[in-house]
Amino acid sequence: MLIAFDSTQQALRAEMLLEYAEIEIDICPTPKQITAGCALSIHFSETDLLAVQEVITGEQVEIRGIYRQIEDRYEPIELS
Repeated sequence: MLIAFDSTQQALRAEMLLEYAEIEIDICPTPKQITAGCALSIHFSETDLLAVQEVITGEQVEIRGIYRQIEDRYEPIELS
């Protein structure tokens, strides 16, 4: 799973909040298939999706979207 952002500030804020919540993440470049205003994205395990959504919505982090990688492309997922 991958979170894309429109600003570096929100990406760094999300990194801090997710690490504080003890969710294992990796910072990576935003894939070219995803149009976003920020070159940084966050990878995380699909098993942590609900916890990630809770942090993102609870802390009102502004994101471009959450994407699932399917073969060589990224598909946006609906946030609940």
